[in-house]
Amino acid sequence: MRNLIPIFDLDDTLYCEHDYVRSGFKTVANFIANQYSFVTSDLLYKDFIDVLSSQGRGQIFNIICDKYNIPIDISLLVQVYREHKPELVLYDDAKEALIYFITRSIPIGLITDGDSTTQWRKIESLQLDKLFNVIVVTNDLGIEYWKPSVVPYKKVAKALNVPIGKCVYIGDNPNKDFITAKKLGMKTIRIVREIGDHMKTRLDNIYEADKEIYSLTELLAEWS
Repeated sequence: MRNLIPIFDLDDTLYCEHDYVRSGFKTVANFIANQYSFVTSDLLYKDFIDVLSSQGRGQIFNIICDKYNIPIDISLLVQVYREHKPELVLYDDAKEALIYFITRSIPIGLITDGDSTTQWRKIESLQLDKLFNVIVVTNDLGIEYWKPSVVPYKKVAKALNVPIGKCVYIGDNPNKDFITAKKLGMKTIRIVREIGDHMKTRLDNIYEADKEIYSLTELLAEWS
C-alpha cells in the first residue's frame, strides 16, 4: 500500500453518521416546537429516535406529525434537516490517520454520496475542506453519478494526478463502495466499526473489499 493514494468515504468512515442524524432531529424538533406549543422539542426528539430505532429512516417525520396531528409540510422539515449546521467530530482514529498522511505529504481524496447541501454541511463542520486535496460530493455531478458510478472515482484520481490503479478506496458500505473501485483496478479497504448502518452487512466477494480493518490507525502500518 505504501505507494498508493488513499481515497476515503465520509459517513461512518471518518465520523459517526448517527451524530449527524441526532443533530438533525434536534433541529427539526426545535423548529416544530417553536411553531406548535402543544408539543415540546424534547418529546419530539425522543419520538424521532424511537421511530428510527424501531422502523428505520424514511417516514419518521410523517409518522410523528400524524401522531400529534401537526399540520406542517413534511418537505419543509426535510429541508430544515438537510440544511441545518451540525456540530460533528472526527473519529479519533480518523483524525490520527488523516494527520499521518498530511504530515507526510501524501495526497488524500474524499468521495461521498448524499444531498449536496447536507454533505457539504458535514464537510464544513468537520473542516475536511482544509484537510483533503480533492473532495467530490457525487450529487454535485448528478444523482446518476452516485457510487457505484465510475465517474467519481475517475474524477478524484484525475484531480490528484495519479493513475486510478495507484489509488485505494477506504469505506464502510459494501453495497456500493468497493465493487466499482475494484473493477477500476483500485485496492479497497473496509472499515468495520461498532456503530453504523452497514456494519453487519455481508455480501458476495465481488462487493466486499480486499481487506478489512477495525480502526483507521491500522492503515499507518501499510504506509510506513
